[in-house]
Amino acid sequence: MTKSTRSMVVLAAAICLAGSVSFAQSSGEALYKAKCQMCHGAKGAADTPSAKMLKVLPLGSPEMKKLTEAEMIKSTENGKGKMPAFKGKLTDPQIKEAVVYFRSLK
Repeated sequence: MTKSTRSMVVLAAAICLAGSVSFAQSSGEALYKAKCQMCHGAKGAADTPSAKMLKVLPLGSPEMKKLTEAEMIKSTENGKGKMPAFKGKLTDPQIKEAVVYFRSLK
């Protein structure tokens, strides 16, 4: 391989790696998608069939907007209504990361 071809290959590999890193999910996003999205929806709009059946409130509703991060963490830990408790299934940092991601969907 010539020096310029080698340089182009290295540059192409660096660009590919940089692109994949920028699309990496945060751990909160990954947890939300795995544990919460089926009911709360991809954007927190509670627009899934499960959400409609369980009467999940959308993130933009007045009731959800007034909840603090601590209140959401407590609900996630202990469950609320038909939402299961995640204490013991997820660590405290994981629950916080999922709630922080959920709140960022606004």
